[in-house]
Amino acid sequence: MSTTSTDPIADMLTRIRNAINVRKNEVSLPHSNVKEAVAKLLKESNFVDSVSVAKATNGPGKVLTIRICGDHEAARITEIKRLSTPGRRHYSSAAEIPVVKRGRGVVIVSTSKGMMTGEAAKKANVGGELVCKVY
Repeated sequence: MSTTSTDPIADMLTRIRNAINVRKNEVSLPHSNVKEAVAKLLKESNFVDSVSVAKATNGPGKVLTIRICGDHEAARITEIKRLSTPGRRHYSSAAEIPVVKRGRGVVIVSTSKGMMTGEAAKKANVGGELVCKVY
């Protein structure tokens, strides 16, 4: 039985949040290009250790595996929150992209040039949909 989600990014963020709460080191979820882009930005921003994509063993498709932290270290994510939802999209111009925790956190923005952090979007002078904030 496959489950379909109306908001797969929120599902991904919830799985990461739940894994951190029960002190799991990694989380596996169904693959999509958008989820992979968000996960790679979390890796580039040093919030997760690694991101890998593999073929699903029990059916068609791929599995995205996110390694949150090492074996005996604490997770580097304090809060991970969805900003734009399917019911209420949240867009921002390049000048109005928010700064999270005075630069210690990161905002992930979906722009016309692809997924990028808020800082990279400001440098490229492109706005877009605010996907999530992490710190």
